[in-house]
Amino acid sequence: MNDKLAIELNESNLHQVIEQSMQQLVVISFWAPSMPETAEVNAVLERLAAQLPGQFLLATLNCETQQMVAAQFGVRSLPTVALFSNGQPVDGAAGPQNEDSLRQMLSKHLPNEDEIKLSQAIELIHQQAYNEALPVLRELMTSLPGNSQVFLAAAECLLETSQFDEAETLLGQIPMQDQDSDYKRLVAKLELHRQASDSPEIRQLEEKLAADPDNGQLAYELAIQYSQANRQQEALEILMGLLRKDLNFADGNAKKTMMDILAALGQGNALASQYRRQLYALLY
Repeated sequence: MNDKLAIELNESNLHQVIEQSMQQLVVISFWAPSMPETAEVNAVLERLAAQLPGQFLLATLNCETQQMVAAQFGVRSLPTVALFSNGQPVDGAAGPQNEDSLRQMLSKHLPNEDEIKLSQAIELIHQQAYNEALPVLRELMTSLPGNSQVFLAAAECLLETSQFDEAETLLGQIPMQDQDSDYKRLVAKLELHRQASDSPEIRQLEEKLAADPDNGQLAYELAIQYSQANRQQEALEILMGLLRKDLNFADGNAKKTMMDILAALGQGNALASQYRRQLYALLY
């Protein structure tokens, strides 16, 4: 057996392997060296494990050398394949198996493509790779409409990449029964942003600009304040308006400020992509 694809089950690691089924599907193949058809089942399962990396844990139990362990499972004939999830047996088959029959049995218990993508996106969030996770989550919002876990994960990415308006829209779509601790945490983060982004300096500049809407310097100062308060979309919109009127506004500082904001948002950020396209269209 290839140790990288299958664990050899014995009395010392039995509990650990069954515990692992709390995290992923565990497949146990009961076999005996004296029965070639059981080794064939092991080979097929190893091939499937290689084709479906990380989707299930394969363990093999040699019933000739581990008779006491085999007895605990009540195995009556060989080959036997048993599937465990959440610490409990959930499926199985006795007798010779081919690849099609084993694949069909596994498919009933393995995560589907969307579930795998969601797990990958959540792992990216754990790594704080929000810009990489967000495009995956946007796809899943289409293929899994109404899935609150997807919407909450996307809202977290949006909050962490300063796309607050869209995050607020997503959080507003979470039904009452799914407003769990994660939802409350994200709403609290959004509220903290609101409080921090509505400073007296910003309100004063907004009032002055409302009274003098053609004052470019006031608009530029407000854009700076918005940017410092993580209100990047509003800052970019003001800067874009200034650059459309004068590409060299404030001796090029408006363009530099906009480029700095776009660089800070990152390459994968949807908001940055939107305004980067507008800026490049203006420049070239």
